[in-house]
Amino acid sequence: MPAKRVLILYYSFSSQTRNLLNGLSHGLEEQWVDVVWEQLRPVEPLRFPIGTVWGTLVMMCLTFFRKRFAVQPLSESCFSDWDLIILAGPTWSYNPSGPIMAMFDRDGQDLFQRQFVLPLISCRGYWRVHLFGLRRLLRRCGARVATPLIFSHPTPEPWRTIGVFLRLAGKVPQAGSGRFRRLYPRYGHSREQVFHAREIGGKLAAYLHGETESQEFDIPIPVPCDCSDPLR
Repeated sequence: MPAKRVLILYYSFSSQTRNLLNGLSHGLEEQWVDVVWEQLRPVEPLRFPIGTVWGTLVMMCLTFFRKRFAVQPLSESCFSDWDLIILAGPTWSYNPSGPIMAMFDRDGQDLFQRQFVLPLISCRGYWRVHLFGLRRLLRRCGARVATPLIFSHPTPEPWRTIGVFLRLAGKVPQAGSGRFRRLYPRYGHSREQVFHAREIGGKLAAYLHGETESQEFDIPIPVPCDCSDPLR
């Protein structure tokens, strides 16, 4: 039986999406699934962190109105037939990221027509509008959309929103020994979430191999996390 083939098509601004995908791909590859990676690369590189409060506010406004950020051409192999495409990226001001939106404008129909697509979203916690818009875009392109994987940053609100804003503005809110450090110990996803992603990869591989029924691939939305162990 030929190996199942999975394309991971992703954009990662601060490496958080990439961390999750590393875990997911390990789980897939451990179960003999061929995984091909394709990173969306903006034509004009976007800097992380943005570096200033004003620059962060401007970026938030632009992304709220779904500004596109043009991306370099995709590899020709992306337009092949796949057993699954994992489309992954962060939430930007309630929306898919600008590079992903630009990719849809240029390549969406050719890339996703008749493909089975699993969205993976990395976010602070505000993923519902993002998912609604992403599903609509995929269905317009003729894709079959799988149940999504949603990973929220584990730190409780309002500290994760404040912490993410400060991090984007070039600060290091998790540094030092003050009270905020205790409320916001790290930026990003937890080790447990990456471990969950690896487990999910194994379950997804079993599903692709036909070893489980579709109802057995039932992942909670969002994926559970442990606030006690954020990644460095």
